[in-house]
Amino acid sequence: MRHDDFLTVADARRILRVPRSTFYRWLATGRGPETYRIPNGERRIKHEDWIKWLESQKTETGGG
Repeated sequence: MRHDDFLTVADARRILRVPRSTFYRWLATGRGPETYRIPNGERRIKHEDWIKWLESQKTETGGG
């Protein structure tokens, strides 16, 4: 796997424009994307998991 196959939490927060506390609350409550802890304790998000999670966040709009 290449280095850019993963996002950092900072990358994800920057893309979504959400505060750190919000993103970590999502992770703690199981509403965020799947993450992996690396040996230094930081979290990473596999690109494919990120895409899946984003797709799952789509909302249906009622077209009249």
